[in-house]
Amino acid sequence: MVFLVGTLILLVLIALSLPVGFALGLAGVFSLLMLVPSGSVLALMAKVVHGTASSYVILTIPMFVLMAELLGSGGVAQDLLIACNRLMHRIKGGMAIACVMAGAVLASASGSSTASAASITRAAFPVMQRAGYAASFALGTIAMSGTLAIMIPPSVSFVLYGVMTENSIGKLFIAGITPGLLTAAGYIVTITIVLMVKPQLGPKPEMEAELAVAAGNGRVWPMGILLAVVIGGLYSGLATPTEISAIGAFGALIISFATGRMNQTGFVAAIGNTLRTTTLIVTIIFGAHLFGYFISFTKITDNMLNMIAASGVSPTVVLLMVVGVYLLLGMIMDQVAIIILTAPITAPLMVGLGYDPIWWGVIMIKTAEIGLVSPPLGLNVFVACGSAKQDIKDGFTGVLPFLVAEFVILGLLLAFPGIALWLT
Repeated sequence: MVFLVGTLILLVLIALSLPVGFALGLAGVFSLLMLVPSGSVLALMAKVVHGTASSYVILTIPMFVLMAELLGSGGVAQDLLIACNRLMHRIKGGMAIACVMAGAVLASASGSSTASAASITRAAFPVMQRAGYAASFALGTIAMSGTLAIMIPPSVSFVLYGVMTENSIGKLFIAGITPGLLTAAGYIVTITIVLMVKPQLGPKPEMEAELAVAAGNGRVWPMGILLAVVIGGLYSGLATPTEISAIGAFGALIISFATGRMNQTGFVAAIGNTLRTTTLIVTIIFGAHLFGYFISFTKITDNMLNMIAASGVSPTVVLLMVVGVYLLLGMIMDQVAIIILTAPITAPLMVGLGYDPIWWGVIMIKTAEIGLVSPPLGLNVFVACGSAKQDIKDGFTGVLPFLVAEFVILGLLLAFPGIALWLT
């Protein structure tokens, strides 16, 4: 009953349009006061603020976000798209496939889906329009390409899951590699099938190849060096994820200025976007930790496990029900808030049912990836349409075929956990 009251307080605060971080914090304080003395609540508040602010792992978040913002402002996405276009220009739908390839490469050097989607939109959408792509299909492809940054490491979402559940961020990064590449392959297959069934959505004959050749050669060697440093340092064990994030951000700064495309306005915008995003995430973490203490005191996870054991419901059914809840939440809530708020509850639940916590982290991030493009609040679709100055309806229409591929891949990850775990 106390847990339901606390949850109701949180929902009411969110319904009143209070920022999620503040809603979590206030709901946590009010709910804790029902269980422990006010002095203990104040002590917990001080512990949360100090513990989060002094956490070495938390530094990973602003550094990966800054890396993504600097690469976007420095025109790196444009170079990647030019190079991928030249590679794929003989294939029908080559520009769309190039977006997916560029999104995968950007994802491997940045942890921000929205920054990736904005960068790809600015670089790709005008060229795809000139080539004759339907606006809806172009926007859908770009929005989906941006989501790869949430799965392909390094990913801020994996960092958040690791922080909230005390799991190895390095193992989570490794577990995300195969699902991320599988997702990119699924997008490419979707593009091919859609253009076979509805060729009118694709480019005009020969126009794609002409534009790719006319664009010249994209400079990919700076990005190649950065990827070698980030990926090599991360997976060789020479540096921790936090250290690699700082090195990557510094490398992105050098590349952005070396390409000659970074100016004062772009630099200030990158710093400002990083500060806004980091402040938002850390505020949510503050609030979620407070609400998490309330959840721990209610022992809701233990009670749920006992109820499941008594009811005789199989772990598979419970798993599918929780995944369904995540898919619904993804339509109406911010993905960062979902991960931070629910991971402390669902991760212990899944472990108690016999599932691997690293695998469950991959499943959670996959549902968040789907939520980034699910109507009515698909953030990546809004970012792509806003950057391209196009109708949001076109964006949501364009992502529909890709959502089919997403659900197929989610089904494979649920049925075959080894896809995510074989590298760990």
